[in-house]
Amino acid sequence: MDQSVAIQETLAKGENCTICVSLLNDVRQSKLIGLVQQNNEHALFIYSHRRMAITGDDVTLDEIIPISYDFSVVEVSSPDELAVVGADTQVRVTFFKEELELKLPFGSHTRLFLSEVNRAWSDVCEQYPKDKPKFEWLTKYRKMSKGARTVRKSIGATTVKMSQIKKSERADAANSSRQKKEEERTRGDSVHDGQERVKSEVRDDLIRNSQPILSNKSQMLGMPQFGLRDNLIKCELLKNEDAYTYIENYSFFLGTYNVNGQNPKESLSPWLASTTTPPDFYLVAFQELDLSKEAFLFNDTPKEPEWMLAVYKGLHPDAKYAFVKLVRLVGIMLLFYVKVEHAAHISEVEVESVGTGVMGRLGNKGAVAIRFQFHNSDICVVNSHLAAHTEEFERRNQDFKDICRRMQFSQDDLTLPPLTIMKHNVVLWLGDLNYRISDLEVDHVKDLIAKKDFETLYNHDQLKRQMDEEVVFVGFTEGEIDFQPTYKYDTGSDQWDTSEKCRVPAWCDRILWKGKNIKQLHYQSHMTLKTSDHKPVSSLLEIGIKVVNEESYKRTFEEIVRDIDRLENDCIPSVTLSQREFQFQDVKFMQHQAKTVTVYNDGQVPCQFEFIPKLDEPSYCKPWLTANPAKGFLAQGASVDIDLEVFVNRTTAPELNSGQQQLEDILVLHLDRGKDYFIFVTGNYLPSCFGSSLSTLCLLKEPIQDMPLETIRELSMKSTSQGSNPETDKPQEIPKEIWMMVDHLYRNAKKQEELFQQPGLRSEFEEIRDCLDTGSLDSLPGSNHSVSEALLLFLDALPEPVIPFSFYPQCLECCSDSSQCRQIISMLPQCHKNVFNYLTAFLQELLKFSAHNRLDVNILAPIFAGLLLRSPTKQDSTEKRKVKEFFQHFLVQTPSDRDIHYKSPE
Repeated sequence: MDQSVAIQETLAKGENCTICVSLLNDVRQSKLIGLVQQNNEHALFIYSHRRMAITGDDVTLDEIIPISYDFSVVEVSSPDELAVVGADTQVRVTFFKEELELKLPFGSHTRLFLSEVNRAWSDVCEQYPKDKPKFEWLTKYRKMSKGARTVRKSIGATTVKMSQIKKSERADAANSSRQKKEEERTRGDSVHDGQERVKSEVRDDLIRNSQPILSNKSQMLGMPQFGLRDNLIKCELLKNEDAYTYIENYSFFLGTYNVNGQNPKESLSPWLASTTTPPDFYLVAFQELDLSKEAFLFNDTPKEPEWMLAVYKGLHPDAKYAFVKLVRLVGIMLLFYVKVEHAAHISEVEVESVGTGVMGRLGNKGAVAIRFQFHNSDICVVNSHLAAHTEEFERRNQDFKDICRRMQFSQDDLTLPPLTIMKHNVVLWLGDLNYRISDLEVDHVKDLIAKKDFETLYNHDQLKRQMDEEVVFVGFTEGEIDFQPTYKYDTGSDQWDTSEKCRVPAWCDRILWKGKNIKQLHYQSHMTLKTSDHKPVSSLLEIGIKVVNEESYKRTFEEIVRDIDRLENDCIPSVTLSQREFQFQDVKFMQHQAKTVTVYNDGQVPCQFEFIPKLDEPSYCKPWLTANPAKGFLAQGASVDIDLEVFVNRTTAPELNSGQQQLEDILVLHLDRGKDYFIFVTGNYLPSCFGSSLSTLCLLKEPIQDMPLETIRELSMKSTSQGSNPETDKPQEIPKEIWMMVDHLYRNAKKQEELFQQPGLRSEFEEIRDCLDTGSLDSLPGSNHSVSEALLLFLDALPEPVIPFSFYPQCLECCSDSSQCRQIISMLPQCHKNVFNYLTAFLQELLKFSAHNRLDVNILAPIFAGLLLRSPTKQDSTEKRKVKEFFQHFLVQTPSDRDIHYKSPE
């Protein structure tokens, strides 16, 4: 997940967050550090965040560190830590007589971050002293951050204040360091000024430590500093890989365990150390690590270190393991260990996560993944927790497809597009996939289990059926299941679920793989563990890894270089495009469309291509359009398919609905050392109630797609002006679209569990959207969850929220006074006030049925408060609490509140 987007939203115009990484100092609070540029000046911005950092509202600025001449950063990891490939990177940042120790995650992204910081500092040194940075642009942030002197404690236990005692200690260490460096300098051939030499050594160390551990020479060719020639060499090496690699087998232990929010209560050795010989790799996956509301809303949990320690103690005792990486999304966690002797051959470790909860954001369901290179093989490991409930198999299918589409890993070579899950040599997928047993009664299932007739039972397994139909996991393999279902048991026992719901046993917990040279040695459950209502599952795989033969590699490399030398370097690159004009028909809100242009290199030399911005435009395309990949490399005679993707979301919909923008753009495809090619993109957008203003919708007498575009444009203008005729332009009290969704939920979902918490199906949302936009049906299609998510998406897409932006400061000021809060609502524009009262009356009605739907104020307030009362700018944690407090007053019904069934559009 690219969290620099969240930082960017907090910055002023002309300021750019070029790259950011997570800080690991404080396990109690998540932090980000970003490199921010303004003209030729740079600074490090440190943010804290409790919720996943998706937008600017999710982060709070803690500290700013200007990168001046007095700034320095040096790695301080111990030799033991550096010897282990998975060790996190510790650096010491010094500025203005203060210093700060920061722990950064292991991986190439951290190395790239440090390289960019080094580059920024080098720019300062080149300009000093004639062009000393002034940092005037940072003045406006002083009130927003906690200050350069007061934030130290918030960074974590390793934060250092330059007291007199510490100064004395560091003076001794500095003297020792200087003596060592002086000895190194006397062995050198060149002599430099002392101060410059010290700073230069710091920079050299940083550059060296920021490089990846290279398991073979071809990896070096993926580094950003290599140009066209080296990309061609890399391309040829990949094509001839079989000439210099051989296959060597390694054992991978994969384990998955849904722990149902429990603490570790027993040893995990029966699960993790169940193999006769110690495996080379451990990939250990957990789900439902923490089921608390705090973990769900803020992605914080104290259970992470508890389970991590339990895993460490449970590893096979006959081998020594190095910890490589951890990645967690709410309760979905994946741990990666490797035998110490193999650590040096691991590189390019990256992690990512994708939430598939309500509105595609919340992380109670979704996936985390780790990708890495071992010797010459690329491996991706995915731990997923898919949608629950027997009837929701289509939602599980959608979750799988969303994870595959949205999970992307950045590459060291920035000219290359991000890697998706399926772009790896080996893909290992495990987790609580939640597929159930269909079409059998619970007693019949238990009878088959008692007879150990797993083959008959497996024929009713939803995952098997979906894979047979090639709906999901196409190309994946799962070993034979000869163990009883792993869900659902009474906690602490081996007894099937005896609760009122009496769940049908199912193989929810699964392990699959995709790739060549893979053999499964065992696949089993571990019944002795009784902590959870699930049983853990493990699989031991023997995987053939591509290992480089150095002599063969050298020979192949030299042959490729000789062939390249024969090319004529002065030839001008050229390409042929399969198509220059693209028309997208009937584009709809949040419905993806894509068309493909094939670019063929018909020239005599390889070429690099990139879509570039047009004159005076910030990006190469309009915000509703993307090209994937947007840049890349083409060998002579090669071709690449570029997907032109159109997607209208809450940001771009308002101007398209009102007719202020059209689907028209021109893409400029630029060849390095060659000419430019122009691609014309047009389309027609079908106006939607999603992304239209409340005032405009109240003026619409017909469904929006039955209205001429010119009429919609005129009504949009009237809704923002005071010149409407009260007789001819009498608005409805509330938009009929809101009424239809709320009325549906009022009649059908008052007792629905997990309402507004469980996402619906995308296909059903599209049917609901079309129904609202065309008026084709009198009642809404789809499940209650799909309708409730559609309502949330509708509110989220409003260009002006239900409580207009202009009222936001007043709402925060009086958030603790119920009567003043209600007074503000009475002052809202009529249609906004009607919608607010209608929605709050509906939510009050839902709370009357809390015994059935399990909703309470603490669940509904955070979900709706942020949608109805949105900030026009960046929102800090204090404002979020005030917004929630403001809205909670309206979830308690008073005699003056109007009953929900009295309100309907005229």
